[in-house]
Amino acid sequence: MSEPASISTSIAARYATAVYDIAKDSKSVKSLEDDINVLQSALSESADFGALLSSPIYTREEQEAAITTLAPKMGLSTTMASTLSLMAQKRRLFVVPQLLSTLRAIIAEDKGEVTADVVSAKALTKTQADKLAKTLKASTGKTVTLNASVDESLIGGLVVKVGSRMIDTSIRSKLNSLQNAMKEVG
Repeated sequence: MSEPASISTSIAARYATAVYDIAKDSKSVKSLEDDINVLQSALSESADFGALLSSPIYTREEQEAAITTLAPKMGLSTTMASTLSLMAQKRRLFVVPQLLSTLRAIIAEDKGEVTADVVSAKALTKTQADKLAKTLKASTGKTVTLNASVDESLIGGLVVKVGSRMIDTSIRSKLNSLQNAMKEVG
């Protein structure tokens, strides 16, 4: 990992841990999850909001004023609004995307959940997704949330990634293995 990315991740982890501890102590984790969803959609839908968080042209005061104005309109909890305001004062708003993903991971871990990234050649049916989630739950011992996507270049099969484990049953990878084996023989 590059040094700036590592620094951002470290900063985000410290804020995420603090915010989660506050939310857990005040029994407002559900509210924190709502805040995460609101901020995530604001980041994906508004280039201006993303620029406010990451652009160095805004001063600390401008960022803090914008956050103070936007937080109530976005329906953010007091904890999240205060955290974002503090981050603006410290010039740390650029780590908000990492903060959100770290918070999601902390909440999922505390709930005993894990996210599996599933790439398939065709979209999975509801039955297939449920069966896969059930199989992965038996394997991991945790509730599994599927993050499914489609990649037609797989030809068929699945690529499943849960944490650091990856299972590749795609036809593309089998063809690549066969091609490598043929190169070794001839």
